[in-house]
Amino acid sequence: MPVISFANAKGGAGKTTAALLLATEVAARGKRVTIFDADPQKWISKWFELPRTCPGISVVSEMSPASITEQITHATEYSDYVIVDLEGTENLIVANALSVSDLVVVPIQGSSMDARGGAKILTLIKKLEKIVRQDIKHCVVLTRTNAAVTTRAMKSVQEFLSTQNIDVLMTPIVERAAFRDLFEFGGGLANLDASVVSGVAKARENAALYAAEILERAITVPKKRWYNIFKRAS
Repeated sequence: MPVISFANAKGGAGKTTAALLLATEVAARGKRVTIFDADPQKWISKWFELPRTCPGISVVSEMSPASITEQITHATEYSDYVIVDLEGTENLIVANALSVSDLVVVPIQGSSMDARGGAKILTLIKKLEKIVRQDIKHCVVLTRTNAAVTTRAMKSVQEFLSTQNIDVLMTPIVERAAFRDLFEFGGGLANLDASVVSGVAKARENAALYAAEILERAITVPKKRWYNIFKRAS
């Protein structure tokens, strides 16, 4: 089953939110989802421990560079989707996880720092493709965008991605209070009380369109899984 990883070499790019939105949207469709929480902040693990749960989702929070590829491959045997939230840096866990991914999603905010962090991951993907001798499908999702205004910085990022011929989702993840509140209340967007959280309806629409684009790209022919392309453990 598809392995979808979220990576950006700069922290704070919106990886965790993007990963959790996809996981909850997929689970809401009745699918089984395993999330690998490889981010040191463990926000998804903390979300998973909240009283309000999201049926169909399990979270793995313990992994190592030597074990993550086998853990991911094992999870594909019992999950419909495997989602990996990676650390905001370049390390062995990131490289090994990317090497067994069917789709890598690179979240980028409208800033030059985020664009540079995303570019590092895209460069790493190209290196890994030579090692595993097969393409690693990838795309960019713009995050924390303003629903009403496109900033000059965001336009600059969009122009940079366009000149690099990078696949960019048509649906950006808009800055919404409802997305932040998932980490406060738990569960998915369907569980949020519109009388307490603002903009829930628009957040649900945004998340559904975003997830649909990701899932369309994730449809793939199963490929050979590669194990621990870097031997050295941390």
